[in-house]
Formats: sequence, C-alpha cells, structure tokens
Amino acid sequence: MTQRWHDFWRGDIGEWIITRGLRVVMLLIAAVLAVRFVTWVAQQVTRQLDEGFAESDALVRSEATKHRQAVASVIQWVSIVVIAIWVIVQIGGVLQFSVGGLVAPAAVLGAALGFGAQQLVKDLLSGFFIIVEKQYGFGDLVELTVSGVATEARGTVVDVTLRVTRLRSSDGELFTIPNGQIVKTVNLSKDWARAVVDIPVSTSADLNRVNEVLHQECERALDNPLLGQLLLDAPTVMGVESIAVDTVTLRVVARTLPGKQFEAGRQLRVLVIRALARAGIVTAADATVGLVDDAAVPAAQVAEERADGAVQDAAQRR
Repeated sequence: MTQRWHDFWRGDIGEWIITRGLRVVMLLIAAVLAVRFVTWVAQQVTRQLDEGFAESDALVRSEATKHRQAVASVIQWVSIVVIAIWVIVQIGGVLQFSVGGLVAPAAVLGAALGFGAQQLVKDLLSGFFIIVEKQYGFGDLVELTVSGVATEARGTVVDVTLRVTRLRSSDGELFTIPNGQIVKTVNLSKDWARAVVDIPVSTSADLNRVNEVLHQECERALDNPLLGQLLLDAPTVMGVESIAVDTVTLRVVARTLPGKQFEAGRQLRVLVIRALARAGIVTAADATVGLVDDAAVPAAQVAEERADGAVQDAAQRR
C-alpha cells in the first residue's frame, strides 16, 4: 500500500494535483475569502451609517449618507464581479487552456452575446450615471417611470447597484427594476419636500374669515410639537385654488423635511380642519392632501374633531 501510494503521487494524476490542482483550490479559497472580506467591509460601512443616523437628532438621512450607502453597495457589487473575472482568468492560466482552438467558437459566441448583452450594457451605463449624478440613494422616496409599464413604480429605495434598483412600496411589495428601463425619475425626498393641503369650504362661508383662520393656524404650526419637527418653515396660504358649484377649495403649502411631506400634510390638515370647526366654518368632509392618493376624512372623524374643539372651548370658558 505504501508503494502504491508513493506511485500515485509520482504519477501523472498525483503530479497534476500537486502542481495545478492545489493552485486551483487555493485560488478558489482566496476568491471566497476576498468576497467575504468585501461583503464584510460593505456591511460595516452600512452599519456605521445606520448607527450614525440613529444616534443623531435628524429625522431623515442626509443626502451625503444616502449617496455613500448607494456607492458602498455599488463598490461591493463591482468588486465581487472583478474578483470572479480575475479568478477565472487565473484558473484558465493554471489549466493552460488553448486559446487558439477557441477563436472560432468564441467569435460565434461573442456575436450571439453581443446582441443579448445590449440590455445588460445599457443597464450598467444607466446605473453608473444614476450613481454619479446622485439622482437618488438609499432611503429616498422615488417615483420611477419604467419603459413598457403603464403604471409608475413608487416606493423607498432599499438597494441600488449598477444593474438594478430595488424599491419597497408602502404595501410592502419589492420592485426590482433594471436601470436601463428607467425612463423618468421623480425623487420625492431630495433636499426638501412640499406638502400641499387642499381645504374645500362651503360657498356660503366668509372667505375673509377663512383666510384669517388659515393664516393664524399657519403661524402657529411651527409651535406644534409633532408638526414643528417636520416643517422647514411656516406654511403658506396660497388662496383659492378652484371653485365648484357648492364648494370653494383653498390651498395651503408647506416646505418639509425630505420624504415627510405626506405625514406633515396629514398633521396640517387635521389642525386646519379643527381650527375651521372651532371658528364655525363649514368644511367638506373630503379634504385631501394634493400629493398623495390619501383616503378622505370621514364625516364621523370631522364630527369628532369638532366635538373635541367644542369641549376645549367649553373648558376655556369655565
């Protein structure tokens, strides 16, 4: 048995294992360790960015943090691809593949892949410009128009690579969109956002009184403990937006923190409706926020808010 074992390692198979097989195994191990290291570094960068945001007093991520997290994801993806290509080339050199015999098949295969890889190249180039131009980053609320799809994809960016963008919708759905198919990008959380609140009132209401109440409520909006944290400045009364048969719609707009326009709009709407109810001004029950397909305010909720205002007024009189 000792002689056979000695002859095996002295033979062609044993010599190939010692000279080439071990090198291939070492290359594969090195590639796995390199990929794990790159993934670990990317996770550490992401974790530090998340911890820095959690420990800060900011309600939203800064634009620099969003971009850095997106760049870290792209660098991780590119590094893994480069490591894989390098390992394949090194293994080919160790195994001494004959390139001459592969010229003709490679030409045919290259022509076939050339037509099929057009979309891939388009995705990579589009992803490159998305990252370089800082169109959006991790955590941004975006609305993407996708080629060939009638409805727009809307959600929070959870991952960005050179090839695809992944969005998480408000319903929890995960959209994976190739970057080359994105026709238009609408970033709803870039630097700042704007909440638009439309308030329909009855045509019989005194518009001067309505404007006075709205201006007073807008001046006090920054003092509200919940709404004041979301606003960048005091809301503005734009005046009459539209006139219908039995209602007049007035518009109030406010600059908010990035991605907080919907929450701020809902808070502002409740404050305005309560203020108008306390002033005895009749408002329609379906006041809506102009930037989101939000549910109408139920009549019962308006009645409850009016009752709360009446109770507070009675308490003040006492």
